Amino acid sequence: MDISQSQLAQAVQEGILSREQAERLTLFVDGLPSSTAKFDFTHLLYYFGGLVAIGAMTLFMTLGWESFGGWGIVTLCAVYATAGIMLANRLAKKGLPVVAGISATFVVCLTPLATFGLQHALGVWPSDDNYRDYHRYVQWHWLYMELATLAVGAALARSYRYPFLLMPVALTLWYLSMDLAVMLTGDYPEFELRALVSMYMGLLILGLAFWVDIRSRHSLDYAFWLYLFGTTSFWCGLSMQHSDSELSKLAYCCINVIMMGFGIVLVRRVLVIFGALGVCGYVGYLAYDVFKDSWLFPIMLTLLGAFIVYLGILWQKHEQKLTYQLRSRLPKPLQELLENK
Repeated sequence: MDISQSQLAQAVQEGILSREQAERLTLFVDGLPSSTAKFDFTHLLYYFGGLVAIGAMTLFMTLGWESFGGWGIVTLCAVYATAGIMLANRLAKKGLPVVAGISATFVVCLTPLATFGLQHALGVWPSDDNYRDYHRYVQWHWLYMELATLAVGAALARSYRYPFLLMPVALTLWYLSMDLAVMLTGDYPEFELRALVSMYMGLLILGLAFWVDIRSRHSLDYAFWLYLFGTTSFWCGLSMQHSDSELSKLAYCCINVIMMGFGIVLVRRVLVIFGALGVCGYVGYLAYDVFKDSWLFPIMLTLLGAFIVYLGILWQKHEQKLTYQLRSRLPKPLQELLENK
């Protein structure tokens, strides 16, 4: 739990702490090495520098590296990966786990490039595409690079246990969903099929995220990136489904409401945000298409909003009692997960 300076000042005013104790506590906490990411200038520099280095080997890779040939690329990636692992180990020993996690993640992000080089070296690269296209186009032959990245990411995440390591794993799973559609249907799969694959792959990633959330309920947040990319994949696939049925559109709204509910219970803002976007989209459809000439619809919508606010007031009044009653009916692992949120 983070304690702000204003909360410490209130504790001093209430006589819980003396001013000297509050100052000593602040100095002590500021001097501790941080094991989790925070939004401050230090961590901004950590992640900005790390993402620049990762981007150099991924999004901003130039064509000049291909002049080294397949084995040259593999050798350079091996040197970079060795340096990244050594740096991660050294930083971990110095009590800098956030930076160590970024260094280990850099190694995972090298895997697609190393796989690309290895395929060229073995003469099995099936296309004229270059590595820069990996993050730009959907192609079936990226699958080898993606599967290798998942394997390396899983191995390093198991060994080092840094939450940021799940970022390239989650992103690769999202890429995999798009490339699988191409592999199954040819170079130009139908839009509806791609949306279906994205939706079901997103569900699988969200299931994995929930499993990781349960497994890591007593430690750090390893599921954040899985929730982010899983929700993005699922919601985009769901929103791209086409239907002329009013019942299916209502079902879409209900699914988004359920997403918001799960997001509130699991304290996952990404689920709440995407769910809210879906509900707003459905309400906009009702306003502009179904009830576009109705003077009563805005009034009913206003009353519904007021009723929701009233429910919020009632919930705040009885929150502790209702929370205890609801959580007592859940399985123990899920109770422990929610208690740590």
